[in-house]
Amino acid sequence: MKNKVTYVLNTWQRPHTLSEQTKAISQQTVKCDELMIWQNKPTNPKDSFLVQDPNGSIKVSHNNYNYGVWARFAFALNSKSDYICVLDDDTIPGTKWTENCINCIENEQNGLYLTNGITFNDLEYKSYTNDGLHNPNEKTKRVDIGGHAWFFHRDLLSAFWRETGPPINYICGEDVHFSYSIQKYLDLNTYVPPHPKDDLEMWGSRLELAMKYGVDKNAISVNSNGIDFGLSLKHYYKKGFKLINVK
Repeated sequence: MKNKVTYVLNTWQRPHTLSEQTKAISQQTVKCDELMIWQNKPTNPKDSFLVQDPNGSIKVSHNNYNYGVWARFAFALNSKSDYICVLDDDTIPGTKWTENCINCIENEQNGLYLTNGITFNDLEYKSYTNDGLHNPNEKTKRVDIGGHAWFFHRDLLSAFWRETGPPINYICGEDVHFSYSIQKYLDLNTYVPPHPKDDLEMWGSRLELAMKYGVDKNAISVNSNGIDFGLSLKHYYKKGFKLINVK
């Protein structure tokens, strides 16, 4: 594997997870060639912190505004690598995650690879099945959307930004948009690579840490403030997004 890899991290109010993420990235069986960090401004000043990079080896963008979850995918356009992995700030990957994804892309199917896959049974975002993080899969599984960790060839960003209208909501919906965009413009699909029960190092997120950090006070799912996550799904479905189980 000679392809270069960039990891893009998105920080907000979880300084305690950043060191765990960077350590996990440094331990990947396939080397990370470039680390980029997008730092949104915290809502609460007491949660403010600055990413420190004493060696000058990390590309950091400090922002005086909270741009939500979409801006990191624009930031990723600055990557110089063949492959990009975007991580949520509550996601700590296993040491073989990069290797796992590249193997799938190069030997199975090109597409978007995730650690937490979702396949919908309705358009309300209420009935769905998970694969990967919350439902281990032995083989690569096609899904509708997903997230926590997005691994893809950088060329897929050309589809992500093909439609540049403002998001329905800046703190969610990027997951549906990405899968819709690559399906429409590149004829590619979304997958969960193998997450075998007997090799957690292949996983894109360590379940015990995801359950710990993913439900804390900073989690979007906890602080949704009445957000209807189904709005994005319905929006893209009307635009032609083809779902596996919903016709």
